[in-house]
Amino acid sequence: MATIYEVAKLAGVSPATVSRVFNGAAVSEEKAQAVREAARKLRFTPNRAARTLRKQSTEVIALIIPDIENPYFTEMARGVEDIAQKAGYSVVLCNSDAHTEKENSYLRIAMAGSMAGVIIAAASDHTDLDDVIADGRPVVAVDRRSGYDVDTVVMDNRTAGRLATEALLDAGYRRIACMTGPDNVETAVERAKGWRDAMTARVDVDLTGLLLHSSFRVAGGREAVAQLLDSPRLRPDAVVAANNLLGVGALQVLTERGLTPPDIGVAVVGSLPFTTLTPDVVTVVRLPARHMGVTAARMLLERIEGNTDPARTVVLRGELRPARHGRDATKVVS
Repeated sequence: MATIYEVAKLAGVSPATVSRVFNGAAVSEEKAQAVREAARKLRFTPNRAARTLRKQSTEVIALIIPDIENPYFTEMARGVEDIAQKAGYSVVLCNSDAHTEKENSYLRIAMAGSMAGVIIAAASDHTDLDDVIADGRPVVAVDRRSGYDVDTVVMDNRTAGRLATEALLDAGYRRIACMTGPDNVETAVERAKGWRDAMTARVDVDLTGLLLHSSFRVAGGREAVAQLLDSPRLRPDAVVAANNLLGVGALQVLTERGLTPPDIGVAVVGSLPFTTLTPDVVTVVRLPARHMGVTAARMLLERIEGNTDPARTVVLRGELRPARHGRDATKVVS
């Protein structure tokens, strides 16, 4: 008796597509006709497709992110969910806390649960996808490259860091520090490179000590800006925060010390989720997080449907929104 895999091969689609055809899920008419014709030729019974689907895979996607509390990742997750649900898939959201051990556990669960595919923002440059790829699960990397030959959706992080820094330079600041995430995370490294690009091209300033690696969290921003302010040798006239939560932490400490912008310039890569300041005193490089999730979900569904083209990389760019007040302007607070 023919199997679902034989039908899929003859029809030129994935086994999951065969299952969706016989379970009434959304599939293009062209593919549906190809599946039905292949099933007829092979004398394949539709109820066998349903049994095979239950045994082999589920219409569930795993989304693994490093920080569920970061609005950037929740916005990205919304994009993934919107696309997945339209295609008849559910999304399981997994928070790795940027720990490879938790990440590995979720990857094992994805395989054991026969999930249809995985979208992952890698915890670090040590993320191990060997087993999930060997198991035949489609994988899409988001926000940061995985080191594997899989579909990838990332931001142009180096340009984002450069744009944030250049906006501060244009506003009249010169001694600009950069607070970024761990040095084993691509986004942190690339945004810091953008800061360095702008500084070395525009000003003659010793950058020693002005680049601080921390966690990509509010506490990391608080610690980093406090370290800069407490050191007379390091004290900057402006700071670039390489993600939104670092920016929140930095602004908290600056406000506590009466140094809100434009007294000290602040530029943030990523939209600020909450602040007591009016938005126009902080430079922001807005990142299209939801679009990243939408793009990643579409790419994953194409792989689940049987797309075997070479791995693709999509690079999205941020949108610069400069502060309206330079260093000599009057401070504005809400």
